[in-house]
Amino acid sequence: MARGSTRPTSRDVAQAAGVSQAAVSLVLGDKWRGRVSEPTAQRVRDAARRLGYRPNLAARNLRLGRTRTVLLVVPALTTEFFAEVYTGAARVAAQHGFGVVLYPSPEGVGPARDPFASAQAALDGVIASSMAADALTAIRGDQLPLVMLDSDPEGSLGAATVNLDITDGIRQVADHLLALGHRRFLHLAADVPSWTFEIRARALAARLADTPGTTLRTARAPISVDGALAATETALAAPGPRPTALVCDDDKLAVGAYKAARRAGLRVPDDLSVTGLDDLGLATAIDPELTTVRLDAELFGERGMRALLAVMEGRTPEEGDIPVHLVVRGSTAPPPPPHD
Repeated sequence: MARGSTRPTSRDVAQAAGVSQAAVSLVLGDKWRGRVSEPTAQRVRDAARRLGYRPNLAARNLRLGRTRTVLLVVPALTTEFFAEVYTGAARVAAQHGFGVVLYPSPEGVGPARDPFASAQAALDGVIASSMAADALTAIRGDQLPLVMLDSDPEGSLGAATVNLDITDGIRQVADHLLALGHRRFLHLAADVPSWTFEIRARALAARLADTPGTTLRTARAPISVDGALAATETALAAPGPRPTALVCDDDKLAVGAYKAARRAGLRVPDDLSVTGLDDLGLATAIDPELTTVRLDAELFGERGMRALLAVMEGRTPEEGDIPVHLVVRGSTAPPPPPHD
């Protein structure tokens, strides 16, 4: 469109895509599923992009009674990680005149009660962690513009997904332990049915499979210190050669593993190296301090909110996983020499 000409309208988009204005509204409002075919929806998006069409958000807010409120659905707030996700999301939201309502699923994961009499009437969009995805159907959040965090991009409920590069984080952990000489691994896995934990197990198994002579056992535990303590105690007492490296899905699990090692008369890291994932405050509160993968939770929240704004405005969200990096501290060392 020539510089200085009038701003393109939804009628221009409809004409360019060969559809009705109603179809344009459905597609750009992300309410097209089940009413407009995918090829037609793509045609509308392409036409809008080509024309440089931007919905008049102020007019749309007045017309539809928008509240400029977004819901952030997370597991129960048992760590500071999701509090930092909220901080990042709220900062970006405020810059665009939106508020963020934090909704911790009361059961941690699984279904939750509707926090609003009518979520669709009270909200403009939803950001949800895959760990609390089941709560979405209860609040009808899956019928609103939706961005999923830590979710499988191939099978996501959302119009967009935002992920941390957990696969690379696990690779960094494995490479560090392998370079120290470890070959007998125990994976203390979070006993939570969530994609983010499934990819940790897959990434670890795949990396160790590339190195001859490695063994990998798995113990599952709820994400609690007591659960990790019990699971690690059982695993360390199992018959066969004892593992020399313990890879934990979460820093809280690593704390339970420390306690189990101590009870078994083992020293961290002399007898058993332990790693975590998150780099929560407790990673430096324990002794020795924990080698773990730092996840930028605030950036995670920022990217989630930016992606939701893009979805609501009919733009393509930023692509690519958020980088993570290993922080090496005192909980990892070469394995003890083999006994004769």
